[in-house]
Parts: sequence; C-alpha cells; structure tokens
Amino acid sequence: MYIRLASRLFFNTDKRILWKLFYNMGIKGAISVQKHKRRMKRGEYFPPFLYVSVINSCNLRCQGCWVDVSHKQQRIEPEAFHRLVNESKAEGNVFFGIVGGEPFMHSELLDMLAAHPDCYFQIFTNGHFITEEIAGRMRKLGNITPLISVEGNEIVSDERRGKTGVYNKTLNGIQNCLKQKLFTGVCTSLCQSNINDLLNEAWIDRLIEMGVAYTWFHVYRPMGPQASPELALSPEQQLLARKFVVNMRAKKPIIIVDAYFDGQGQALCPAVTGITHHINPWGDIEPCPIVQFSTDSIHEQNRTIKEKINNSEFLKGFRELAANTTRGCIVLERPDLLADLIEKHQAKDVTARQTAMAELKAMRVRPSQYNPAEQVPEKSWAVRIAKKFFFSDFGVYDGKNHGVSSAPAILDNAPPPSGDNLSTDTNSTTSNELVELETNPH
Repeated sequence: MYIRLASRLFFNTDKRILWKLFYNMGIKGAISVQKHKRRMKRGEYFPPFLYVSVINSCNLRCQGCWVDVSHKQQRIEPEAFHRLVNESKAEGNVFFGIVGGEPFMHSELLDMLAAHPDCYFQIFTNGHFITEEIAGRMRKLGNITPLISVEGNEIVSDERRGKTGVYNKTLNGIQNCLKQKLFTGVCTSLCQSNINDLLNEAWIDRLIEMGVAYTWFHVYRPMGPQASPELALSPEQQLLARKFVVNMRAKKPIIIVDAYFDGQGQALCPAVTGITHHINPWGDIEPCPIVQFSTDSIHEQNRTIKEKINNSEFLKGFRELAANTTRGCIVLERPDLLADLIEKHQAKDVTARQTAMAELKAMRVRPSQYNPAEQVPEKSWAVRIAKKFFFSDFGVYDGKNHGVSSAPAILDNAPPPSGDNLSTDTNSTTSNELVELETNPH
C-alpha cells in the first residue's frame, strides 16, 4: 500500500510541488512542531499551524454555516497578512490553513501567498473559482495545496450548499487542479445526508482513480445562527467514521487526514494542545473557527502575534478549561462552561451578526469525538509513528478526570425522564435522541 501511495504521488504530482511539500510542509513543519513542544515545557504557547480566514464572503449558502457570509465583505489586507506570516515565521511557523468564506473571492489571495515561497499553504475551498488559469498559477507557486469540499452526490450537494449545479462546478475545479498536477485534496463534512454516500470504499476508490492525493473527513458540528442539529451524526455514526478512516488508511493508497485523534485512538482538541488557533477576517484571534470570541487582534501593532497568543488569558483559560472538562470538543459538550469563561474574560463577540453568545447559550450537551467506551487505535504503522511525534495531546490531558463533566459522563448520569422529556438511558435511548438531549448540567 505504501509503495502504491508513493507511486501515485510521484507520477500524479508535479516534482517541484512534491519538493515544496516535502521540505516546507514536511521538514520545516516537523521542526515547527518540535519547537512548539519545547515552548510548552517552558509554559509558552505559539501554534505551529495557524488557520487564517482571509475573507468572510462566499458564493454559497451552506446549511449550518457559522461564517457571516451575507454581511458586508471583510477581508485581511495584504499588509496585515504579510506582517502575520512574517511574525509567525520568526517563531518557526511555516504552515497556514487559508479559509473563509471562500478564499478565492479574495482578489489578492495568490499574490499574498506568492510573497512567502518558504511557507506552505492549504486552501479550503469549494473549488468553483479554480479555473485552469488559477490552477496553473498555483502550480507555478508550488507551495499550495487546494483542499476542495464535496458534500455529497449531485442532489445532496445542491441541498447542503443552497444552490443548484454546485456538485459539477466543484468537480470541474478538482479536475483543473489534477490537470496541473497539484497536490490536491478533497474534504467532506460528514452529516446525516451524506454519510452513506461518502463514507464508503467506492468513494475512496473514485478519488484514487481521479488522482486525488488526500482526503479529509470532518464531522458536521451544528453551530451558528442557523444550526441544523438534525444533520449531526449519532455517537455510533461518529465511531463508524473513526473505524472507517483507520481501516482505509491501512488499506488504500491515499492519504486520509484527521485532526481529532492521536495514534492510540484517544480523542483530542487541536486548540487545547495549542497546535493551532484561528484568525478571523476581522483579524481577531480565536481558539478555533467555531469559538467566535476574542480578546486580541492581529491589527494591534504594539505587540507581536506571539506575544498576543502567549499572553492571552482568554486563550490560556480556554485551553485549561477544555483540557479539564473533556478530551473532545468543549463547544459541543459543555457550551455552558465555555459561556462562563467568555464572560469571565470579557471576550467580545467578533461576529458581524453579534448573536454568538445567544447561540452558545441556546446549545445543549452533545456528544463529540470523545468516546471513552471505545477507542480505535491506528492500524497504519506510519500514521502511528507520525502522530506519536507530531500530532498527539503533548501531555495536556495528563492527570485529568473527564468522568464527571464531559458529555459522556453527563449523558450517562442524567436524571430519568419526566413527561415528554427525552430519556438519558443509553441502553434504551436512540443515538439521535441522545444528540438532541436537552440537559441543563448546572
């Protein structure tokens, strides 16, 4: 399998792009993680991977989107972007995830990335703006990997994305990337409407046949002003997705990415480990894209980005609270505790809609990736080794007791039903009921 994977990458990808991937992302990225681990031992934090939403605008209106795509366009201007990247490079950080909105709606996007040939950029995109010319420009730059989102078959994609013809436009963008021999990825936000279509070997085989180098299965998280909790996966489906990824990684010649488990199958949160944080289009520094609150901005020029992140009491409090509460996603599992933390640090709502706190307080306890009853270790020896050194919890959960305040603990110990309330007995309640369980943990 590893030989077939290497062969696919060698023959399907431009050799200069492969070198940039190996050196910028591989060698320099690994060094960046090691620097992060050494900083943690000194009690310092600066993430080796930063995600930057360069614009809020998007041409689509996806179900459950938490980005203010309909509001007045806001983008990170080149000067602020270059300052952010240069200050990050000074700390050894060379990897940046470029998100939005739709990043390619930023008219100066590729010019901004071209100014940093010593970095590596992963662009999260729907693919609609990737023409042959744009794909050719990315090939010339060599330090960009497009990660193109596919949300299901033609019917499901149009429903999830809020427009017609979405699926075919996305596939056209993928094909333009593959024609230019880019290191191309395809991602999916798994939910109730697409899990049966995309979480199967046939879809993986199709991606391989197309020439796609890697894929990434996210799990849909009901957030934002129009969250769609009916689309959320049950705990059994999340476990199914985990087992599928582990099995396919050991079987198929394609890279499959995940961001929520270590090599032993233990859940983790990347923001809690400090390995990544998020910059929104207004320049606010957030723990992650779905926690839309902040106390610091990249536009404040009297301190470096390192000083802002390392000295932020809000970010520190988030990491500590989340680590003490669960190995999963605290936003889903304990939104009440997160709301208390935000109010304690007087973090401001950094959305354009200014309803993020009301949305957070309306949330209820939900399962996330944390499933202490059944952990699924990696089968691939290569993945186990890579995660051991470069993607683990780095000890942040050591000595923590998650048997009291995490969602699994609360759902297992919730009081019996009364009247029309949903049952919390995991032996007699369906998974979808558990997902919709309205529990007040206070």
